[in-house]
Amino acid sequence: MFFVIVILVIIIVFLANQIRIVPQQACYIIERLGKYSTTWEAGLHVKVPVIDKIVKKISIKEQVYDFPPQDVITKDNVTISIDSVVYASVFDPKLYTYGIEKPITGLQNLTATTLRSIIGAMELDQTLSSRADINRQMQDVLDEATDEWGIKVSRVEVKNIKPPKEIEEVMTKQMRAERERRQTVLEAQAHKESVVSRAEGDKQAKLLDAEAERDAKIALAKGQAEAIRLVYE
Repeated sequence: MFFVIVILVIIIVFLANQIRIVPQQACYIIERLGKYSTTWEAGLHVKVPVIDKIVKKISIKEQVYDFPPQDVITKDNVTISIDSVVYASVFDPKLYTYGIEKPITGLQNLTATTLRSIIGAMELDQTLSSRADINRQMQDVLDEATDEWGIKVSRVEVKNIKPPKEIEEVMTKQMRAERERRQTVLEAQAHKESVVSRAEGDKQAKLLDAEAERDAKIALAKGQAEAIRLVYE
C-alpha cells in the first residue's frame, strides 16, 4: 500500500511539473518530437511529457538596444563615431526563433552596415545637421529587413555623433568665432541705436527750444502792439 501511494505521489508531481503558466507579454515556442508545434501565449498550458519541449521563451515587450559606437566614413572621407539606439519588439515569435540563428546579433550587424551606407552618402556638415533624416532612413531599412526575423523596429535614434578631435577643435573655434561675430554685431547695433536715439533727442530738444523762442517773440510782439494801442486810445 505504501509503495502504491509513493508511485501515485510521483505521478502527480510529474504531471504537475508539466503545467506551465506563461506570463503576460511573453510567449513560449513548443516543439513536438523535434518539430515546431505551437506558440504558447500568456495563460495556463499543459505540456505533453517527453513529446513536447519548450525550446524558447520570448518577451514580446518593446526592447531598447544600445549598440556600441560605430566608426563610419562620410562622403568627404571623414571618419566619425556614431552611437545609435534601436527600439524593437518581436511580432512573430516563430520567425524570431527559426528565421535567423542570433536575431539580436543580426540586428546589430544590420544596424552597423545600414549606418555606414547612409553616412557614406552624406558629407560631414550634412551628417551633423540631419539626425532626424538619418533616424528615419535607418528605421525604414531596418524595419523592412527584419520582417523575415519576426522583429518590428519602431524607432531608431542617433544618440551621439563624434567627429575626429582635430575637426572637433576646428568646429569649436568656428562656433566661438561665430558667437563673437554675433556679439560684435549686437554691440554695433546697440551703439547705432543709441547714437540715433541721442541725435533724435537733440533734434527734438532744438525743435522745442525753437518753438518756445518763437512763441515768446509772438507773445512779446502782441504785448507791444497792445501797449501801443492803449497809448493812442
